[in-house]
Amino acid sequence: MDEKQKRILAVSRYYDSLDGMMKKYDRLGRKEAFGGGDQEEWKRWKQRAGKHLWELLGMDEMENCPLCPKLLERTELFGGIIREKVLLQTEPDVWMPVYILIPPAKEGRPGCVLAPHGHQGAGKYSVAGCREIPAVAEAIDRFHYDYGLYLAKLGYVALCPDARGFGERRDKAFQKEEEEAFMRGTCFHLAHMAEPLGMTVAGMNTWDLMRLIDYVEERGEWRTDDLGCVGFSGGGLQTLYLAALDDRVRRAVISGYLYGFKDSLLELNGNCSCNYVPGLWKAFDMGDIASLIAPRPLVIQSGCSDHLNGPRGIKNADEQVEIIRSAYRLNGAEDRLIHHHYEGGHQFHEEDLKEDLERMEKDCR
Repeated sequence: MDEKQKRILAVSRYYDSLDGMMKKYDRLGRKEAFGGGDQEEWKRWKQRAGKHLWELLGMDEMENCPLCPKLLERTELFGGIIREKVLLQTEPDVWMPVYILIPPAKEGRPGCVLAPHGHQGAGKYSVAGCREIPAVAEAIDRFHYDYGLYLAKLGYVALCPDARGFGERRDKAFQKEEEEAFMRGTCFHLAHMAEPLGMTVAGMNTWDLMRLIDYVEERGEWRTDDLGCVGFSGGGLQTLYLAALDDRVRRAVISGYLYGFKDSLLELNGNCSCNYVPGLWKAFDMGDIASLIAPRPLVIQSGCSDHLNGPRGIKNADEQVEIIRSAYRLNGAEDRLIHHHYEGGHQFHEEDLKEDLERMEKDCR
């Protein structure tokens, strides 16, 4: 026994909380899922569920204000893509920097897609494809993270914002010129600030994306009748809640973030604070929330070996997709829901994206 071990007592048995919490989840969870019936009953459920989800996320605590857009930079990239950096006010004294990737002009107005980011990619920098930053280039290679740039190459205007706590919006704890601080986010600190005020990290980011759609509409340069949102991991979280609560999102791609709460966020309880919404699990599972997107086109990407699926693996994701599929089937729109299984772990997949977006664009007409 070394000197450090002599200073503590070896514990022969632990009395931790997980087993009790799992059983409590089974008793109390998902009380407000759709109970079955016809399309009219589903529509009434969707209205009730959307209202309750809005309240759970703390959206009533968000404050509207003028956007006061400011163009900070305008840079031409390879292939004629223009990258604008725009600063928007999403709440009073709350500012969101956004990279807007604008493809070369073609006949007609281009479509636009919101591209929220996830974790471990320095916010908007990875999604916008800023490979000139070495740490960002590594994250792009690891997660296939530059889907905003890929969207611009496909001809879409891609809007890549910094979520609260990331990139240029990091809170004081991570405002350091260190690689780890630069690449990570301050969701933990945001949650501690927000939840006692009745707000949530997920709700604040959903609000900010709604304000970004306001900006797109106010600017008026791009199509919005088929406006999309594409997000990976934590960006998939943002896409899920935004599309569930804002019908202006006409098509959505959720990558690396669609699985059951019990396996992936209760049993795997070390996930980021942005995942956790007080009271949420008592009302809904993730499939119920995604059902609110029906009958709009939805693509879900799941990695068969993604560790975030939880101990039961891809089965956990498949179960949630079946919940969503039942809502699409009830609305006569089952062909608008696509679930891709990909080999490998936690990463974005662009190999089917062009075809999926084109198919969804037709469904929006």
